[in-house]
Amino acid sequence: MNPQTWLPLAIVLSSLLPGLVIFALREEQQRLRVTLNLLGVTVKLVLVGWLLYGVSQGLEFRFSVPLLPGAPLVLQADALSLLFVALSSLLWAATTLYAIGYLERSPLRSRFFGYFSLCVSATVGIALAGNLVSFLLFYELLTLATFPLVVHRGTPDSLAAGRVYLAYTLGGGALVLMGVALLHGLAGTPDFQAAGYLLGQVDEHELALRVAFVLLIAGLGVKAALIPLHGWLPQAMVAPAPVSALLHAVAVVKAGAFGIVRVVYDVYGAEALLELELTRPLLWLAAATILFGSLRALQQQELKKRLAYSTISQVSYITLGVALLGPIAAVGGLVHLVHQGLMKVTLFYCAGNFAETLGIHRVREMDGVGRRMPWTMTAFSVGALGMIGIPPIAGFISKWTLGLGALEVGQDWVVLVLLGSALLNAAYFLPLLWRGWFATPADWHENRWAERRLETHWMLLLPPMFTALLSLLVGLLAATALSPLGWSQLIVEREFVL
Repeated sequence: MNPQTWLPLAIVLSSLLPGLVIFALREEQQRLRVTLNLLGVTVKLVLVGWLLYGVSQGLEFRFSVPLLPGAPLVLQADALSLLFVALSSLLWAATTLYAIGYLERSPLRSRFFGYFSLCVSATVGIALAGNLVSFLLFYELLTLATFPLVVHRGTPDSLAAGRVYLAYTLGGGALVLMGVALLHGLAGTPDFQAAGYLLGQVDEHELALRVAFVLLIAGLGVKAALIPLHGWLPQAMVAPAPVSALLHAVAVVKAGAFGIVRVVYDVYGAEALLELELTRPLLWLAAATILFGSLRALQQQELKKRLAYSTISQVSYITLGVALLGPIAAVGGLVHLVHQGLMKVTLFYCAGNFAETLGIHRVREMDGVGRRMPWTMTAFSVGALGMIGIPPIAGFISKWTLGLGALEVGQDWVVLVLLGSALLNAAYFLPLLWRGWFATPADWHENRWAERRLETHWMLLLPPMFTALLSLLVGLLAATALSPLGWSQLIVEREFVL
């Protein structure tokens, strides 16, 4: 079989097949479970590297099999899908290593890593999906694969959070299904196309296209945590730290945001949306979510909940960039897809380290933690300063580009939203940094790995240091062609007609 045909499928299977084997392992088969996890990570990274090289050489990669009448299952690589695939694969590798250390003494590890692998397979499938029906299939698989991870601990709080998560995400999936079905009836299910494929339907089916857009954005907005559909995300913080990192930086919220990008640019297209006058409400909603999430984060005293509301705010920068319908703004939204992932996964790794090593769960318990865990606190500081938008960390690049994009299309008020959010971010992150570095150390109960020479398990320490370094490097090297910013510019030039 031609590699240009099977490579997209192989990338999905590289985590799916090890995950299915891991389900069958006994708990005491730790070495084999770790080997399968690391083997899947390695194979996926190699295959993604192969795919990146092939696309850079002008090769086309497309896998297709019949699924429904007029709607085949399609996996294909384009510049946009590669951005998300590369991010997901890289952060899956880091999070797998982190999870192995985090769950070293925990029960039910085979179940956890089995669903963990399914979750990443679904995320990569979402990235590579070549049409709306294929996207929907993997989108729903992601919901089902992440639910057992949210309820993994089996406590009353985690079970309650799981029920809320399932209610929100299944409801959102139903809305996406209705939107996809409506568009299929109007225009079939062609592959995603640059500038979309619905412009010719606007005059004849104006109302139906508006209804379908609202259904799709509402459904995708659940996972993207747009208000008022965000309620599941703070409650899901009862999940283990690797799951929180997965939800916020790698999989769930990114799947919703990525879906919005696909619908706006590769299904409808900018020209059709301008005729239908649909992007202005989306822009207002994204701006409101940015400010709402920042304000709610400021009120939280639990560390992970503060980070959760921060995610609600930060992910909406992606939607904001998309809804502005300008080339510079589109670049800003796309690059934030990567930058937010790197910074937010760093913060959740660090929060997990604080909790598992010193029992830190609340803001007031962070006093002096930088003296006991300096490397973890350094990584946390990089992530927090990046979220505020301090140069040269990744977040500054995103927000600067979005601001320029807003000015380009005459939406000056968006710059005020960005500035307001940055001030609120500073208000809820800087006190954490002050407490961690300068306050008198709290009285911690060192409950894990206190006897080790390092400040915590090396598998918990390496991932946040790695992602914090990446958060710095993508900012410092933003002007290079291979940076996320350069890649995002290439996507806009090649695929989006604005």
